[in-house]
Amino acid sequence: MLRFLFRLAAMIALSVAVIMAVLDATRSVAASALVMTPLNSSWLAVSPDTRAAFETFVRAKVNPMIWDGGIAWVLAQPGFAVFAVLAFILYAIGYRRRRRGGEFAPG
Repeated sequence: MLRFLFRLAAMIALSVAVIMAVLDATRSVAASALVMTPLNSSWLAVSPDTRAAFETFVRAKVNPMIWDGGIAWVLAQPGFAVFAVLAFILYAIGYRRRRRGGEFAPG
């Protein structure tokens, strides 16, 4: 059941990555130049309140250095790339390996 949830989350993250990539591709064609929207800009466009609440939470409850050092860097990356990497990590966690000795191999 837990593997299913990780694979479902990976599929959702991959869907978001594809949507963000299509939006960036459309903007690139319209601008006749490469456009890669940072995740921070996309998040602020969709829901600035949750973005501000998340920053406040991390700075107050966790550590301001975590925000400045890691999270701000991730938010500066293109959104499609962040979600694609997240999808890959979630899929890798939920991946089921095949057993070698238990299968019959026809000769």
